Amino acid sequence: MQQSKLLQMRLPGHRLRCLACARRCVIEQGRRGFCRVRTNQDGALVAANYGRVVAGHIDVIEKKPAYHYRPGSKLLSIGTVGCNWSCDFCINAQISQADGVTGKRLSPSDVIQLARQYGCQGIAYTYNEPLVFIEFARDIGILAHQEGLFNVVVSNGYGTPEAVDVLSEFADCITVGLKANASPSFLREHAGIPTPKPIFETLLNLKKRTRIHIEISDLILAQGGDSLRQARTLCGWIRREIGPDTPLHFVRFYPSHRMMDVPPTSSEVMEAHCEVAKEVGLRYAYMANSPGHKRENTYCPKCGKSVIARFGYGISRWDLDKQNRCKNCGYRIPIVGGLTETPPEERYAPVIFPPMDMLYVCEGLSG
Repeated sequence: MQQSKLLQMRLPGHRLRCLACARRCVIEQGRRGFCRVRTNQDGALVAANYGRVVAGHIDVIEKKPAYHYRPGSKLLSIGTVGCNWSCDFCINAQISQADGVTGKRLSPSDVIQLARQYGCQGIAYTYNEPLVFIEFARDIGILAHQEGLFNVVVSNGYGTPEAVDVLSEFADCITVGLKANASPSFLREHAGIPTPKPIFETLLNLKKRTRIHIEISDLILAQGGDSLRQARTLCGWIRREIGPDTPLHFVRFYPSHRMMDVPPTSSEVMEAHCEVAKEVGLRYAYMANSPGHKRENTYCPKCGKSVIARFGYGISRWDLDKQNRCKNCGYRIPIVGGLTETPPEERYAPVIFPPMDMLYVCEGLSG
């Protein structure tokens, strides 16, 4: 457990307000917030999941998904328990919606040592919502920078300006995971949040107040015309406010948790969303979990040539020069860093397993 002096507001009667996410829970003494892990102990905010890693894995940055930051890099991905949403479609519900705090006890320096042991270039905070363990992530992330490692955050974006300030202290790259084109009615019914407005406010704060590299993913479930209309509105907002070079990853839904009766999203629907993004003016729209599909690749906006070919989470061809310019026409592709080549046999390895009663699926499948 760790007291948080960063993200709390003391209130009369030993109550406090948590500032880690947009719920801004008012927590009575001896009680916990919506996430189940941020608690009020004698008038102080305590993160009960601090230093408790329930799942850890070696994988590549493309799996987050993030395609335009240090491509090919190997990461130590870690998660704890707890979440500020209650998604019916969560693939990690046994972790994110767990009632008790469990996991291997690790200090921030222990996590750095693991990353070094496996030859990683960075650390990812994922599997459950990092905002609910942001103090632990921050302490790891600051040490990571001292050791020459970078930090990737995979978040639902339901944050606060105060949380963005903390993220700015350690995060280098963030993938903000939208669901169903940020449909307000869908999120109310299936994620338990009243409005997606704080997500867009967080994206704006990340863009305007930090230097964190931003990518966006969008879990696609709906298969009707409403989904495409919402996608057009969303893509237009991203283009105007975050920029036309923002990578947008459309993620195919697979049946999970309380939505096992909903079929997987078809390739045709995924392709239609990519077309909408292109029509609106987003230059880099991807299908994130569709191995072998051409929409996994990066195309030069000027000449149309495929400059990065991918299969699954691997990079099979790299046609950029050392300045990340298209070798065919010289157009510079906005990617941070060059290609990191990692032997295939070293890209994936389990490091920390969750308890046997916690089924565990990585973030690349659904959401």
